[in-house]
Amino acid sequence: MGTELLRPLQGLLSERSCLLVSVALLNSLFSVLAAVALHDLGCLVLHCPRQAFCAALLFCLSPANVFLAAGYSEALFAFLTFSAMGQLERGRGWASGLLFALAAGVRSNGLVSVGFLLHSQCRGFCSSLVVLDPLKGLVKLMASLCLSVLTVSLPFALFQYYAYTQFCFPGSAHAIPEPLLRLASDRGYRLAGDYEPPWCSRAPPLIYSYIQDVYWNVGLLRYYELRQVPNFLLATPVTVLVVWATWTYVTAHPWLCLTLGLQRTKDRESLEKPHPGFLSAKVFVYLVHAAALLAFGGLCMHVQVLTRLLGSSTPITYWFPAYLLQDREPLLRCVDTAPQKLLENSPPGQKAPRNCVMKLLYNWKTCSPVTKCILVYFLTYWLLGLIMHCNFLPWT
Repeated sequence: MGTELLRPLQGLLSERSCLLVSVALLNSLFSVLAAVALHDLGCLVLHCPRQAFCAALLFCLSPANVFLAAGYSEALFAFLTFSAMGQLERGRGWASGLLFALAAGVRSNGLVSVGFLLHSQCRGFCSSLVVLDPLKGLVKLMASLCLSVLTVSLPFALFQYYAYTQFCFPGSAHAIPEPLLRLASDRGYRLAGDYEPPWCSRAPPLIYSYIQDVYWNVGLLRYYELRQVPNFLLATPVTVLVVWATWTYVTAHPWLCLTLGLQRTKDRESLEKPHPGFLSAKVFVYLVHAAALLAFGGLCMHVQVLTRLLGSSTPITYWFPAYLLQDREPLLRCVDTAPQKLLENSPPGQKAPRNCVMKLLYNWKTCSPVTKCILVYFLTYWLLGLIMHCNFLPWT
């Protein structure tokens, strides 16, 4: 399909180059759509358009930017995941479940997103206990929970079944193209039909966990070696960001966290006037999702992958920095009350831009230390990722 779209350039580019260009263009499109979906989600959850817009701008400077443009699945996954979250916030459970299922088919960590559906259904059950028969409501809840799990996990299960039919049934493998055969020979990969691999006799027979174990050495605490210290350092900024976000939210809403977000607060007044922005009660489930991904990734994965894992999976990595910029940065706090200050500090002959990130860059010298740290992290990883990954150097 990519070569067909770029047919006019085939005289200048090889087929491989056309495919690479088409992948980059397609992922760039999905990245833009993901940014739009993130902004829409932020408006629904944060009830603070300015903070939602700032988070979408930070997504455009994502530390995982190179993986959102290169031939990886992160851009499509982010678009599907953020869109699914937005549909769920609008109360469209079926549309949300379908999008979460598609996201899980793109990347396996999308299976964790079933927690959003489960939490939404449990919250609806708790709020309806007053008007419905508890036993009838509980049966309906259990049926909904099971259906949600089956829906989201179906694409993953279908892929595992397909792999089982290819590798575990004699003579069922399809013909493999010559380029892939050469690649398999160079990398030492096992070909379908050679002999039955050991994972076929396991229960359940999952090729995914077998590949992670044998070829990538992924497992609990396996990556905790002295030689991996540089990779841990690469993952430190995003780890600090999510841990800081969790601590900030838990200390601000201890009762909400203790009740798992099912009972928002003891105080009826604060229930009627919810916190806008990152401290909104709706953010709780997103924070749990981010913390779960961080814990699993930090203990069981190659930790340098945390940057792109969290950057393409959870809005927390953009909502919390946007909250910090708005809360800790005087230039953004006073933007509505004293706009002349920004105009005075702007370069001669230029007006202060509406883009909050550009405002901060124009006024770099007067920015707070927290603002400088956030901008340096996003811009440095954005630039280094493009330089190092494109030159086949180690990156996240």
